[in-house]
Amino acid sequence: MAHQLSYLFCTRTSKDLAEKIAHHYGKELGKINFQTFSDGEFEPVLDESVRGGRVFLIGSTFPPADNLLELLLMIDAAKRASAKSITVVLPYFGLARQDRKDKPRAPIGAKLVANLLTAAGATRVMTMDLHADQIQGFFEIPVDHLYASTIFVDYIRNLNLENLTIASPDMGGAKRAKNYAGHLGADVVIAYKERKKANVVEEMFLIGDVVGKNVILIDDMIDTAGTLCKAADILIEKGAKTVRAMATHGVLSGKAYDNIENSKLLEVIVTDSIPVKNNLSSKIKVLSCAPLFADVMKMVHEHQSISSKFII
Repeated sequence: MAHQLSYLFCTRTSKDLAEKIAHHYGKELGKINFQTFSDGEFEPVLDESVRGGRVFLIGSTFPPADNLLELLLMIDAAKRASAKSITVVLPYFGLARQDRKDKPRAPIGAKLVANLLTAAGATRVMTMDLHADQIQGFFEIPVDHLYASTIFVDYIRNLNLENLTIASPDMGGAKRAKNYAGHLGADVVIAYKERKKANVVEEMFLIGDVVGKNVILIDDMIDTAGTLCKAADILIEKGAKTVRAMATHGVLSGKAYDNIENSKLLEVIVTDSIPVKNNLSSKIKVLSCAPLFADVMKMVHEHQSISSKFII
C-alpha cells in the first residue's frame, strides 16, 4: 500500500509562521490562488491535486473574521478536492474567550467556531494553549492540544534565575502557574483582580510573598497588556527583584505596545502564533512555535504517539 502523501497550505495572514513550519517539516507550502472581487469577497483555490492525501491547513483565526472565513473556505476546497483527511492547524484559536455563557443572551463563540470547522470538513484540529481546556470537548473530532511550555521551560532554565517565582496574573491561570512552578521547582504567587468591564482592571491584590524574588508571570495571551502591567507594578511594590512575562499568544491590541514599553516588566516573551510587531517595543521577544507544530504534524502523519511533546 502506497504511503499517504501530505500537503501543507496556509492562510495569507499566517504565511510567515507557516513557512517556518514547512521548513521544519521538510516540505514546501502548497500554492493557493486567491480571487478577490471588488466588494471584498474572496475565493481561495488549491493549486495542486490533494486527492487521497492528508492536508494540513495552517492558519490562526485572530480578528478580523476574514481569517476564519478564509480558513473555512480552504477546508471546504480541500474536502471537495477529495482529500482523505484535513488537519486544521490553529496556532491561535480565535474566539476562545467566549467559552461559556457568562451573561444572559450571550453566545458561546468557541463552540460556534468548533461547529463551523467540523461542518466545513475538518477531520482533526491541532492548536496550542486554548484559553480554556474544556474547548476540546466542543469538538466531535480529535483535538491535539499543544502547550507552549515545551518552548518556554527551556528558555526559563537558560535564564539561570535565583529565587525564581512563577506568578499568575489572575485566578484563572493559577493551575498553569502551579504546573510551571512544580516543573521548575519554584514558588508560586497569584494576583487576584476585580474587573468592572472587559480589558479594564479595577483592583488587584497579591497572594504570596515575592520579596527579593525573580518573578515570571505566565499567561495564555496578552491582549491590551493592562493586567500584566498592573501585576508587574504590584509585584515590584511588594519587593520583587525583577518581573518578566510569558504568554503564548501575543494579541497585543490597543495600547499594548506602549503599556509594555512603559511598564516595570523587564521583558515579555511570546510565541509567533500571531504575527507580532516586536520592533514596536524593545522588551518583546518572540520564540517560534514552528518546530513544535512541525514535529507534531509529522508524528500525526506517521501515526506516532505525540505524548512526548507534552511537558505541562
